[in-house]
This record gives sequence, structure tokens and C-alpha cells, in this order.
Amino acid sequence: MEFAQKEYFFLLLLLIPYIVWYLLYRKKSEPTMRMSDTFAYRYAHKSLRVRLLGLPNLLRAIVFILLVIILARPQTFNSWGKRTVEGIDIMLALDVSTSMLAEDLKPNRIEAAKSVATQFISDRADDNIGLTIFAGEAFTQCPMTTDHTSLINLLQNVPSNIAATGLLEDGTAIGMGIVNAISRLRDSQAKSKVIILLTDGVNNRGDISPLTAANMAKSMGMRVYTIAIGSSTVAPYPVNVAGGVRYVNMKADVDTKTLKEIASIADGKFYHAENNSELRNVYKDIDQLEKTRMETKKFTKRYEAFQMFALAAAILMLLEILLRITLFRRIP
Repeated sequence: MEFAQKEYFFLLLLLIPYIVWYLLYRKKSEPTMRMSDTFAYRYAHKSLRVRLLGLPNLLRAIVFILLVIILARPQTFNSWGKRTVEGIDIMLALDVSTSMLAEDLKPNRIEAAKSVATQFISDRADDNIGLTIFAGEAFTQCPMTTDHTSLINLLQNVPSNIAATGLLEDGTAIGMGIVNAISRLRDSQAKSKVIILLTDGVNNRGDISPLTAANMAKSMGMRVYTIAIGSSTVAPYPVNVAGGVRYVNMKADVDTKTLKEIASIADGKFYHAENNSELRNVYKDIDQLEKTRMETKKFTKRYEAFQMFALAAAILMLLEILLRITLFRRIP
């Protein structure tokens, strides 16, 4: 905890004359009674009330101290911080085309991919990770960051039907997905720069071919891991009809040959996941990637912390007033 206006602590010097007055002159101002001999009272037992006569004044001094602390504006100690960690720079390129709604993985391909990617992100706390989504076009959903909470929120907020509703052009632009990821990794200083591409289709959109994009990644020192997701035969696919949903068997259409070539060109590795368990194992294998040292920054907000001091001051002030009008009441 730190204080925004420390100069208010000089007010505590006012306690010195108050204490001197109490010790030297307070007793002289007290009512007195003359007696011929006080021997009988010299060793008399002092009651608890007598022993605590100075308590109200002590409480008043404590309240004053608390008020000075409040004026000095106590704050939680938060600031930019730097630390060196072991990590790599990763861009996830996720296919969100309508074919990803097939339900051979549960609940469907895209939701299964999001779930496993979320766990992958959570397990790599020290990595810079970003997210590109693509269908017939590609864009960055989240630039590389170590703020994985925000990244996971952005990943989870990608609608399963983003292409079906027209928010993103439908199709599969694998080359564009890779190039978008490259643009985010281009200025990275990390030794290891990795793209993890997940798709279930054949490149049929975009101005850049997947192999051209793979060669671009290779020339910039990036490795590309490719994941073909979905059954190798047929998969149940939901089709909206009047009054409900009908399922049809959709033939597998993933271009494993091209995905293998992309991984080979860009020094990566090709995987094929036909169910949820295989997909989890794919990410576990990729999780064994080499690490490199990098510096990260972390920022947390400042919060005013006067509330507990204000509450304590209010309670002690009320207690002091209560004691003066009850237990330590004086007449006159």
C-alpha cells in the first residue's frame, strides 16, 4: 500500500502538544476535593472505570490518526511490472466456415476446437498467443498477448455460426488465414514463432494459395503446424428446415495433402483429429514446443483503499462518544 498525498502525515505532529497537555495540565483542570489526610485511600483498590479513565482520549487520538491516513489517500500498490519468462510466440488460425458445424466432434467441430484451444492457452501461461479466424476471408480476433483471460474470452465469443449468418464470408481461405497470422508474428523477437492452423476443408477462397503462404512463413522463420479436423468418411451436418433442424451426412472434404505440404515446407507437423480425444492429444503434442526467453509487462489498476480506515474511524468515534455519555460521564 502507498499514499498519494503523503504530506498530510505532517498533521500527526499536532498529537505532540495534545499529549503534552494531557500529561501536564489535564489533571490541574480536574475538579478537586480537599481532605485532611489521604492515608486511607493510598492503597485502595482502583476500579476498572478508574483504570480506563484515559480511554476516551486514547480513542480520540486514534480517530485523529485514522483521519490523517484517509487524507493521505491510501492506495493499493499497483503499477507496470516487468519480468522475464520462458515462452514462444504463437498464432492460432481457426477455420470458422459453415462446415465446422458438423457434429462428428461434440458438440460440433468448431466448439470442440474452441474448447481444446482454451485449455491449450491456459496451460501456456508465459506465451504470447494470438487468434486469427478465417472462412472465405480472414481477420485477427485477438493480437498476440500474455493476457490470456482476454484472449480466451475473445475465443469463446466467436459465434459458431459466424459464417452461416453472413458476419464472415463463407468458404475456406487457408492461405489468407496463414498470411493474417504471419502479419502478427512478423515483428516478433522470439526465437520460436509458431502458427497452429486448424481447418476441415479445401482452400477455395482468397488471393494467396496455401503453399505460397507456407513459403512466406518459412522465409520469416515461422513454423506451421496443421490440423485437419473431422471424420475421414462422413459426418452429420445440421440443416435448417421449416420447423426445425434436419441432419444430413456430409462427405469429408479436407485437403490433407495440402496441409501435409504446408507443414513440411514450414518445418511443422501435420495432424488429423477425427474425434475430441484425438484433438486434445494433438494440442498436447504441440505443447512440447521449445521455449525461449522473453520479457513481459503486466499492468493492474490502482484502487483507493481509504474505506477500511473510514469505517474504523467512525466506529471508534461513536465508541468514544458513547463512553463519555455513559461509563465516563462526569457531573458536573
